[in-house]
Amino acid sequence: MIKRPDYIKPGDTIGITAPSFGPSSEPYHSMYFFAKKNLENKGYKIVEGDTLFKNDGIGINTDPKVAAAELVDFYKRDDIDAIISAGGGELMNETITNVDFEALAGAKPKWYIGYSDNTNFIFPLVTISGVQGIYGPCISGFSKKWELPEEDAMALLEGTKTEFSGYEKFVDPAKEENPLPRDLDPSEYSKIDFDIPYEYNSEKVLTSFLCKNGKAEKAGTDTEIKMSGILLGGCVDVLANMVGTRFDKVKEFNRDHKNVIWVLEACDLTPMSYRRAIWNMREAGWFDSAAGFVIGRPLTAFGQEMMGADQYNAVTDVVSCFNVPIIMDADIGHIDPMLPVVMGAEVLVYANGNDLRFKYE
Repeated sequence: MIKRPDYIKPGDTIGITAPSFGPSSEPYHSMYFFAKKNLENKGYKIVEGDTLFKNDGIGINTDPKVAAAELVDFYKRDDIDAIISAGGGELMNETITNVDFEALAGAKPKWYIGYSDNTNFIFPLVTISGVQGIYGPCISGFSKKWELPEEDAMALLEGTKTEFSGYEKFVDPAKEENPLPRDLDPSEYSKIDFDIPYEYNSEKVLTSFLCKNGKAEKAGTDTEIKMSGILLGGCVDVLANMVGTRFDKVKEFNRDHKNVIWVLEACDLTPMSYRRAIWNMREAGWFDSAAGFVIGRPLTAFGQEMMGADQYNAVTDVVSCFNVPIIMDADIGHIDPMLPVVMGAEVLVYANGNDLRFKYE
């Protein structure tokens, strides 16, 4: 069994640490204080790490050894009940170089929530330490006006819901208008009201495939898809780089867990690099226990095409050989809104048309 941390409740303490990117620059600096206030209004106490506002690292908030030491300390501290990452970033892989995940397996399980670069921590937390983690918003995600996605993230932390649905609309980045003024002086950000909702501009449409005899066929709009197993995955940009390192314990994980639902999304990858990354993971044996795939909307590759490669066949052509369902364009990842998911949790995934549901066991 992969251990589930204790749920938190108002009165508990949430630690904010920066294992990669932090709110040391605008608009994230001002957004952090909106998020902090929102959490305090919910009854939570906040402990800020020393790394939070540092800006002395190269491609990262601070020295990776310093970031790792604080991350591990926060995870082990009895006076911190859960951790929300300060941000995504680029080089959290250098931070986890200094994290002993085998040792963390002996610590009391604690909820950790973040996404994107935080895959570097959440993925080995599940596969090595044997502890569930939440792939969901970092601290700046709690600065906006709370809608269902933010409430869902808190519901996972607090254990108040067991079934979650995808959302009806999303923010297509190609149509998005920047709500923040351009060329704003940094001192002016503190005067901005970040308490605004998502600016939805598109209807969500799921694209699902059924695979048989190694071929992926697009599912009809009235086709019901069900899969059950353990959620695993994160940002493909990060995961593909983890293949073959000492943090790659996926073959061992697959030996113990025969039904894995891979939840994947991509940030900076083009259709070509996305396809290569999925191939890399497949050839490393990562998908050998796959019971299905839930694929989020990719940020850079969304709606793009390169020599015939696009966001769909970058996945389907590579993993159709496993003859399991593939649900694509899910509300997971870098294109808002984000449906938070518990990596390492047993779940029933259901899709019918544009309706996507996760029911935790």
